[in-house]
Amino acid sequence: MISARIAKVQDPVIPIIGRWTRESPGTISLGQGVVHYSPPDQVFAAVSEAAVGDRTLDRYGDVVGEPTLTDLIAEKLERENAIQATGDGASVICSAGANMGFLNAILAIGDVGDEIILLGPYYFNHHMAIEIAGCRPVVVPTTSEDQPDLQAIKRAMSDKTRAVVTVSPNNPTGAVYSSETLREINALCAQRGIFHISDEAYEYFLYDGAEHFSPGSLPGASAHTISLFSLSKAYGLAGWRIGYSVVPDPLVDAVRKIQDTNLICPPKVCQVAAAAALQVGASWCHDRIAKLAPVRQASLDALASLSDRCEITVPRGAFYLFLKLQSDHHDLSLVQSLIRDEGVAVLPGSAFGHTDGCSLRASYGALDADSVLEGIGRLQRGLARIL
Repeated sequence: MISARIAKVQDPVIPIIGRWTRESPGTISLGQGVVHYSPPDQVFAAVSEAAVGDRTLDRYGDVVGEPTLTDLIAEKLERENAIQATGDGASVICSAGANMGFLNAILAIGDVGDEIILLGPYYFNHHMAIEIAGCRPVVVPTTSEDQPDLQAIKRAMSDKTRAVVTVSPNNPTGAVYSSETLREINALCAQRGIFHISDEAYEYFLYDGAEHFSPGSLPGASAHTISLFSLSKAYGLAGWRIGYSVVPDPLVDAVRKIQDTNLICPPKVCQVAAAAALQVGASWCHDRIAKLAPVRQASLDALASLSDRCEITVPRGAFYLFLKLQSDHHDLSLVQSLIRDEGVAVLPGSAFGHTDGCSLRASYGALDADSVLEGIGRLQRGLARIL
Protein backbone atom coordinates (compact mmCIF):
# COMPACT_ATOMS: atom_id res chain seq x y z
CA MET A 1 0.00 0.00 0.00
CA ILE A 2 1.31 3.43 -0.90
CA SER A 3 0.76 6.33 1.46
CA ALA A 4 -2.56 8.13 1.32
CA ARG A 5 -0.69 11.41 0.92
CA ILE A 6 1.06 10.27 -2.27
CA ALA A 7 -1.99 8.44 -3.59
CA LYS A 8 -3.96 11.68 -3.87
CA VAL A 9 -1.22 13.46 -5.84
CA GLN A 10 -2.09 13.70 -9.53
CA ASP A 11 -0.21 11.47 -11.93
CA PRO A 12 2.40 13.32 -14.02
CA VAL A 13 0.67 14.01 -17.30
CA ILE A 14 3.71 14.28 -19.58
CA PRO A 15 4.68 10.58 -19.32
CA ILE A 16 1.07 9.62 -20.13
CA ILE A 17 0.99 11.81 -23.24
CA GLY A 18 4.48 10.60 -24.13
CA ARG A 19 3.33 6.99 -24.11
CA TRP A 20 0.35 7.77 -26.34
CA THR A 21 2.66 9.67 -28.68
CA ARG A 22 5.07 6.74 -28.98
CA GLU A 23 2.15 4.45 -29.75
CA SER A 24 1.23 6.69 -32.73
CA PRO A 25 4.36 6.94 -34.91
CA GLY A 26 4.66 10.19 -36.82
CA THR A 27 2.90 12.23 -34.15
CA ILE A 28 4.23 15.78 -33.72
CA SER A 29 4.47 16.58 -30.02
CA LEU A 30 3.63 20.11 -28.91
CA GLY A 31 3.50 18.86 -25.35
CA GLN A 32 6.69 19.14 -23.36
CA GLY A 33 8.05 22.50 -22.25
CA VAL A 34 11.60 22.52 -23.58
CA VAL A 35 13.43 24.45 -26.28
CA HIS A 36 14.44 22.82 -29.53
CA TYR A 37 17.99 24.16 -29.65
CA SER A 38 21.08 22.65 -28.02
CA PRO A 39 23.17 24.27 -25.25
CA PRO A 40 26.13 26.49 -26.13
CA ASP A 41 29.16 24.67 -27.56
CA GLN A 42 31.16 26.01 -24.61
CA VAL A 43 29.14 23.76 -22.29
CA PHE A 44 30.37 20.60 -23.98
CA ALA A 45 33.93 21.91 -24.17
CA ALA A 46 33.96 22.74 -20.46
CA VAL A 47 32.53 19.36 -19.48
CA SER A 48 35.02 17.52 -21.69
CA GLU A 49 37.93 19.45 -20.20
CA ALA A 50 36.72 18.87 -16.65
CA ALA A 51 36.22 15.15 -17.28
CA VAL A 52 39.90 14.84 -18.14
CA GLY A 53 41.47 17.39 -15.83
CA ASP A 54 39.28 17.64 -12.74
CA ARG A 55 39.68 14.55 -10.58
CA THR A 56 37.19 15.88 -8.02
CA LEU A 57 34.14 15.48 -10.27
CA ASP A 58 33.44 12.06 -8.76
CA ARG A 59 33.41 13.42 -5.21
CA TYR A 60 30.65 15.02 -3.20
CA GLY A 61 30.52 18.80 -3.34
CA ASP A 62 29.00 21.59 -1.30
CA VAL A 63 25.36 20.97 -0.46
CA VAL A 64 24.23 24.28 -1.96
CA GLY A 65 26.59 24.38 -4.95
CA GLU A 66 30.22 25.04 -5.76
CA PRO A 67 31.47 28.62 -5.20
CA THR A 68 32.59 28.82 -8.83
CA LEU A 69 28.95 28.52 -9.89
CA THR A 70 27.23 30.33 -7.02
CA ASP A 71 29.49 33.37 -7.52
CA LEU A 72 28.54 33.50 -11.20
CA ILE A 73 24.87 33.22 -10.26
CA ALA A 74 25.16 36.02 -7.71
CA GLU A 75 26.75 38.25 -10.35
CA LYS A 76 24.00 37.40 -12.84
CA LEU A 77 21.27 38.11 -10.28
CA GLU A 78 22.70 41.52 -9.44
CA ARG A 79 23.30 42.44 -13.09
CA GLU A 80 20.06 41.19 -14.64
CA ASN A 81 17.52 40.96 -11.82
CA ALA A 82 18.68 43.68 -9.42
CA ILE A 83 18.67 41.02 -6.68
CA GLN A 84 21.39 41.21 -4.04
CA ALA A 85 21.99 37.55 -3.25
CA THR A 86 24.98 38.05 -0.96
CA GLY A 87 25.13 40.20 2.13
CA ASP A 88 21.51 41.36 1.97
CA GLY A 89 19.86 38.69 4.09
CA ALA A 90 19.54 36.15 1.25
CA SER A 91 21.67 33.37 -0.23
CA VAL A 92 21.98 31.43 -3.48
CA ILE A 93 21.21 27.71 -3.39
CA CYS A 94 21.75 25.48 -6.43
CA SER A 95 19.47 22.49 -6.92
CA ALA A 96 18.72 19.78 -9.46
CA GLY A 97 16.41 22.06 -11.41
CA ALA A 98 13.95 24.70 -10.23
CA ASN A 99 11.43 21.96 -9.40
CA MET A 100 13.71 20.79 -6.61
CA GLY A 101 14.14 24.38 -5.53
CA PHE A 102 10.38 24.70 -5.21
CA LEU A 103 10.00 21.47 -3.24
CA ASN A 104 12.89 22.54 -0.98
CA ALA A 105 11.07 25.80 -0.30
CA ILE A 106 7.73 24.18 0.52
CA LEU A 107 9.33 21.64 2.84
CA ALA A 108 11.26 24.44 4.57
CA ILE A 109 8.30 26.73 5.24
CA GLY A 110 5.28 24.44 5.47
CA ASP A 111 3.95 22.09 8.11
CA VAL A 112 1.36 19.41 7.39
CA GLY A 113 -1.97 21.10 6.78
CA ASP A 114 -0.53 24.51 5.96
CA GLU A 115 -1.84 26.26 2.84
CA ILE A 116 0.02 27.49 -0.23
CA ILE A 117 -1.81 29.76 -2.67
CA LEU A 118 -1.41 28.94 -6.37
CA LEU A 119 -2.80 31.05 -9.20
CA GLY A 120 -4.85 28.98 -11.59
CA PRO A 121 -4.19 27.61 -14.08
CA TYR A 122 -1.07 26.54 -12.23
CA TYR A 123 2.12 24.65 -13.05
CA PHE A 124 1.17 21.08 -12.17
CA ASN A 125 4.49 20.15 -10.53
CA HIS A 126 3.93 22.96 -8.02
CA HIS A 127 0.57 21.49 -7.06
CA MET A 128 2.12 18.03 -6.79
CA ALA A 129 5.00 19.25 -4.62
CA ILE A 130 2.64 20.99 -2.19
CA GLU A 131 0.62 17.81 -1.70
CA ILE A 132 3.72 15.64 -1.42
CA ALA A 133 4.85 17.93 1.42
CA GLY A 134 1.53 17.37 3.20
CA CYS A 135 0.39 20.95 2.64
CA ARG A 136 -2.83 22.06 0.96
CA PRO A 137 -2.86 23.90 -2.37
CA VAL A 138 -5.40 26.72 -2.46
CA VAL A 139 -6.08 27.61 -6.09
CA VAL A 140 -7.10 31.19 -6.86
CA PRO A 141 -8.31 31.69 -10.45
CA THR A 142 -6.71 34.44 -12.51
CA THR A 143 -8.72 36.93 -14.54
CA SER A 144 -10.04 36.32 -18.05
CA GLU A 145 -6.77 37.88 -19.27
CA ASP A 146 -4.78 35.35 -17.18
CA GLN A 147 -3.62 38.02 -14.71
CA PRO A 148 -3.58 37.76 -10.90
CA ASP A 149 -6.67 38.97 -9.03
CA LEU A 150 -5.32 40.66 -5.90
CA GLN A 151 -8.69 40.81 -4.15
CA ALA A 152 -9.29 37.11 -4.79
CA ILE A 153 -5.85 36.33 -3.36
CA LYS A 154 -6.69 38.31 -0.23
CA ARG A 155 -9.99 36.46 0.18
CA ALA A 156 -8.21 33.10 -0.12
CA MET A 157 -5.79 33.81 2.70
CA SER A 158 -6.27 32.24 6.11
CA ASP A 159 -4.27 31.80 9.29
CA LYS A 160 -2.80 28.65 7.68
CA THR A 161 -1.48 30.42 4.58
CA ARG A 162 2.29 30.20 4.31
CA ALA A 163 3.00 31.50 0.81
CA VAL A 164 1.65 32.89 -2.45
CA VAL A 165 3.23 31.46 -5.61
CA THR A 166 3.57 33.47 -8.81
CA VAL A 167 4.95 32.21 -12.12
CA SER A 168 5.88 34.98 -14.55
CA PRO A 169 6.29 34.55 -17.47
CA ASN A 170 3.66 31.95 -16.89
CA ASN A 171 3.38 28.23 -17.52
CA PRO A 172 0.84 27.29 -18.91
CA THR A 173 -0.67 30.56 -20.19
CA GLY A 174 2.35 32.57 -21.32
CA ALA A 175 1.06 35.58 -19.38
CA VAL A 176 3.57 38.13 -18.09
CA TYR A 177 2.64 39.83 -14.81
CA SER A 178 3.28 43.56 -14.54
CA SER A 179 5.76 44.95 -12.05
CA GLU A 180 2.89 46.78 -10.37
CA THR A 181 0.96 43.55 -9.80
CA LEU A 182 4.00 41.69 -8.51
CA ARG A 183 4.82 44.60 -6.19
CA GLU A 184 1.30 44.46 -4.76
CA ILE A 185 1.47 40.71 -4.19
CA ASN A 186 4.91 41.00 -2.60
CA ALA A 187 3.73 43.81 -0.31
CA LEU A 188 0.65 41.78 0.65
CA CYS A 189 2.85 38.84 1.59
CA ALA A 190 5.06 41.09 3.72
CA GLN A 191 2.00 42.57 5.42
CA ARG A 192 0.57 39.13 6.22
CA GLY A 193 3.91 37.70 7.36
CA ILE A 194 4.04 35.00 4.68
CA PHE A 195 6.38 34.18 1.79
CA HIS A 196 6.19 35.19 -1.84
CA ILE A 197 7.57 32.35 -4.00
CA SER A 198 8.43 33.82 -7.39
CA ASP A 199 9.10 31.28 -10.16
CA GLU A 200 11.06 33.01 -12.91
CA ALA A 201 12.19 30.05 -15.02
CA TYR A 202 11.03 31.77 -18.24
CA GLU A 203 12.51 35.19 -17.48
CA TYR A 204 14.12 35.63 -20.93
CA PHE A 205 11.12 34.50 -22.99
CA LEU A 206 9.41 37.83 -23.70
CA TYR A 207 7.56 39.28 -26.72
CA ASP A 208 5.75 42.45 -27.82
CA GLY A 209 7.85 44.66 -25.57
CA ALA A 210 7.00 42.79 -22.37
CA GLU A 211 9.45 43.24 -19.51
CA HIS A 212 10.40 40.83 -16.76
CA PHE A 213 10.35 41.95 -13.12
CA SER A 214 11.86 40.14 -10.13
CA PRO A 215 9.98 40.83 -6.88
CA GLY A 216 13.12 39.86 -4.96
CA SER A 217 14.68 43.14 -6.14
CA LEU A 218 12.28 45.22 -4.04
CA PRO A 219 13.62 46.96 -0.91
CA GLY A 220 13.11 44.70 2.09
CA ALA A 221 11.90 41.80 -0.06
CA SER A 222 14.81 39.50 0.79
CA ALA A 223 13.24 38.62 4.15
CA HIS A 224 10.09 37.09 2.70
CA THR A 225 10.77 36.36 -0.99
CA ILE A 226 11.98 33.06 -2.44
CA SER A 227 13.03 33.49 -6.08
CA LEU A 228 13.38 30.46 -8.36
CA PHE A 229 15.38 30.31 -11.59
CA SER A 230 16.39 27.64 -14.07
CA LEU A 231 19.00 27.00 -16.76
CA SER A 232 16.75 24.33 -18.29
CA LYS A 233 14.80 26.61 -20.58
CA ALA A 234 16.81 29.47 -22.06
CA TYR A 235 20.15 27.62 -22.17
CA GLY A 236 18.68 24.31 -23.37
CA LEU A 237 19.99 22.49 -20.29
CA ALA A 238 16.81 20.67 -19.24
CA GLY A 239 18.49 17.27 -19.01
CA TRP A 240 21.41 18.62 -17.01
CA ARG A 241 19.06 19.45 -14.09
CA ILE A 242 20.48 22.66 -12.68
CA GLY A 243 18.40 25.43 -11.19
CA TYR A 244 18.94 27.91 -8.40
CA SER A 245 17.00 29.86 -5.84
CA VAL A 246 17.49 32.96 -3.71
CA VAL A 247 16.40 32.10 -0.19
CA PRO A 248 16.06 34.28 2.93
CA ASP A 249 19.00 33.52 5.21
CA PRO A 250 16.81 32.23 8.09
CA LEU A 251 15.69 29.39 5.76
CA VAL A 252 19.14 28.37 4.55
CA ASP A 253 19.85 25.82 7.31
CA ALA A 254 16.45 24.20 6.71
CA VAL A 255 17.05 23.97 2.96
CA ARG A 256 20.50 22.53 3.59
CA LYS A 257 18.94 19.76 5.69
CA ILE A 258 16.38 18.99 3.01
CA GLN A 259 18.78 19.04 0.09
CA ASP A 260 21.50 17.07 1.90
CA THR A 261 18.95 14.35 2.63
CA ASN A 262 17.46 14.26 -0.86
CA LEU A 263 20.37 15.09 -3.16
CA ILE A 264 23.52 15.57 -1.03
CA CYS A 265 24.75 18.09 -3.62
CA PRO A 266 23.93 19.22 -7.15
CA PRO A 267 25.86 16.95 -9.57
CA LYS A 268 29.28 18.54 -9.98
CA VAL A 269 29.58 17.83 -13.70
CA CYS A 270 26.25 19.57 -14.26
CA GLN A 271 27.52 22.56 -12.32
CA VAL A 272 30.47 22.73 -14.72
CA ALA A 273 27.97 22.85 -17.58
CA ALA A 274 25.92 25.54 -15.85
CA ALA A 275 28.96 27.71 -15.15
CA ALA A 276 30.02 27.51 -18.79
CA ALA A 277 26.54 28.51 -19.92
CA LEU A 278 26.42 31.52 -17.60
CA GLN A 279 29.83 32.64 -18.84
CA VAL A 280 28.49 32.59 -22.41
CA GLY A 281 25.78 34.93 -21.18
CA ALA A 282 22.20 35.95 -21.75
CA SER A 283 22.78 37.46 -25.20
CA TRP A 284 23.27 33.92 -26.53
CA CYS A 285 19.79 33.05 -25.22
CA HIS A 286 18.17 36.24 -26.53
CA ASP A 287 19.41 35.54 -30.05
CA ARG A 288 17.66 32.18 -30.07
CA ILE A 289 14.52 33.26 -28.25
CA ALA A 290 13.99 36.06 -30.77
CA LYS A 291 13.42 33.39 -33.41
CA LEU A 292 10.44 32.07 -31.45
CA ALA A 293 8.45 35.29 -31.85
CA PRO A 294 7.48 34.69 -35.51
CA VAL A 295 6.64 31.07 -34.71
CA ARG A 296 4.32 32.28 -31.95
CA GLN A 297 2.61 34.74 -34.31
CA ALA A 298 2.27 32.20 -37.11
CA SER A 299 0.73 29.74 -34.65
CA LEU A 300 -1.78 32.33 -33.46
CA ASP A 301 -2.63 33.21 -37.06
CA ALA A 302 -3.18 29.53 -37.92
CA LEU A 303 -5.61 29.11 -35.04
CA ALA A 304 -7.47 32.38 -35.69
CA SER A 305 -10.04 30.57 -37.84
CA LEU A 306 -11.26 28.88 -34.64
CA SER A 307 -11.86 32.16 -32.79
CA ASP A 308 -15.58 31.47 -32.44
CA ARG A 309 -14.82 28.19 -30.64
CA CYS A 310 -11.34 28.76 -29.20
CA GLU A 311 -10.20 31.63 -26.97
CA ILE A 312 -6.46 32.35 -26.68
CA THR A 313 -5.20 35.30 -24.67
CA VAL A 314 -2.15 36.43 -26.65
CA PRO A 315 0.86 35.22 -24.64
CA ARG A 316 3.62 37.77 -24.07
CA GLY A 317 6.05 35.32 -22.51
CA ALA A 318 7.25 31.71 -22.24
CA PHE A 319 6.48 29.51 -25.29
CA TYR A 320 2.94 28.25 -24.74
CA LEU A 321 -0.53 28.78 -26.14
CA PHE A 322 -3.38 28.09 -23.74
CA LEU A 323 -6.56 27.26 -25.66
CA LYS A 324 -9.93 27.64 -23.92
CA LEU A 325 -12.42 25.70 -26.01
CA GLN A 326 -16.18 25.85 -26.34
CA SER A 327 -16.65 22.12 -26.03
CA ASP A 328 -18.26 19.50 -23.84
CA HIS A 329 -15.42 17.09 -24.53
CA HIS A 330 -13.23 15.95 -21.64
CA ASP A 331 -9.85 17.46 -22.42
CA LEU A 332 -7.85 14.26 -21.82
CA SER A 333 -10.11 12.36 -24.23
CA LEU A 334 -9.71 15.18 -26.72
CA VAL A 335 -5.91 14.95 -26.42
CA GLN A 336 -6.04 11.21 -27.06
CA SER A 337 -8.25 11.75 -30.10
CA LEU A 338 -5.91 14.41 -31.52
CA ILE A 339 -2.95 12.05 -31.19
CA ARG A 340 -4.78 9.09 -32.70
CA ASP A 341 -6.60 10.86 -35.53
CA GLU A 342 -4.49 13.93 -36.34
CA GLY A 343 -0.98 12.98 -35.25
CA VAL A 344 -0.46 15.93 -32.91
CA ALA A 345 0.07 15.87 -29.14
CA VAL A 346 -0.79 18.66 -26.70
CA LEU A 347 -1.47 18.70 -22.96
CA PRO A 348 -4.89 18.82 -21.27
CA GLY A 349 -5.70 22.00 -19.38
CA SER A 350 -7.08 20.00 -16.46
CA ALA A 351 -3.50 18.94 -15.63
CA PHE A 352 -2.93 22.62 -14.83
CA GLY A 353 -6.05 22.86 -12.70
CA HIS A 354 -8.25 24.44 -15.38
CA THR A 355 -11.56 22.67 -14.90
CA ASP A 356 -13.91 25.43 -16.03
CA GLY A 357 -14.54 23.96 -19.46
CA CYS A 358 -12.24 22.21 -21.91
CA SER A 359 -8.74 23.56 -22.48
CA LEU A 360 -5.39 22.58 -23.99
CA ARG A 361 -1.77 23.74 -23.76
CA ALA A 362 0.43 23.71 -26.85
CA SER A 363 4.17 24.43 -26.83
CA TYR A 364 5.76 26.19 -29.79
CA GLY A 365 9.29 26.00 -28.42
CA ALA A 366 10.23 22.31 -28.41
CA LEU A 367 10.58 21.79 -32.19
CA ASP A 368 11.95 23.63 -35.19
CA ALA A 369 9.63 26.19 -36.77
CA ASP A 370 8.50 23.99 -39.68
CA SER A 371 7.58 21.12 -37.37
CA VAL A 372 5.73 23.41 -34.96
CA LEU A 373 3.66 24.94 -37.74
CA GLU A 374 2.88 21.51 -39.20
CA GLY A 375 1.75 20.44 -35.71
CA ILE A 376 -0.33 23.59 -35.24
CA GLY A 377 -1.93 22.93 -38.63
CA ARG A 378 -2.87 19.43 -37.53
CA LEU A 379 -4.24 20.83 -34.29
CA GLN A 380 -6.32 23.40 -36.16
CA ARG A 381 -7.76 20.78 -38.52
CA GLY A 382 -8.54 18.42 -35.67
CA LEU A 383 -10.26 21.05 -33.55
CA ALA A 384 -12.21 22.33 -36.57
CA ARG A 385 -13.48 18.81 -37.11
CA ILE A 386 -14.23 17.95 -33.48
CA LEU A 387 -15.63 21.18 -32.04
